[in-house]
Amino acid sequence: MDIKFNNRDPVYVQVIQYFKEQIAKGIFEPGQEIPSRRELANRLKINPNTAQRAYKEMEEQRLIFTEGNLPSRITKDELVLKTVREELILDAVSVFIHSVKSINVPLEEALDLVEKEYKKE
Repeated sequence: MDIKFNNRDPVYVQVIQYFKEQIAKGIFEPGQEIPSRRELANRLKINPNTAQRAYKEMEEQRLIFTEGNLPSRITKDELVLKTVREELILDAVSVFIHSVKSINVPLEEALDLVEKEYKKE
């Protein structure tokens, strides 16, 4: 796990964002076991309470689940997985739109450039 923490956002929020990105990329697969809270804290060199808060929030968002004393796992819920992906895409699109609008680029021109660049990749 390699997270580059910034000073703007709370660490637990950055941990959640990391998990969402790994889920969207398919690196964390549905049902995959994830590190314990303590192990995550040790790996990332963060406070165990921060890891606990991130896991609690991810459980509330249904990104992960824990059954009894078994290790936590990535959700298998297809709707949640789809929502995570859409959320990340919309965040990126929102940043892009804000940037393009700030320099008065017409929609058609922006879409044309996006399509050309997307096909290059």
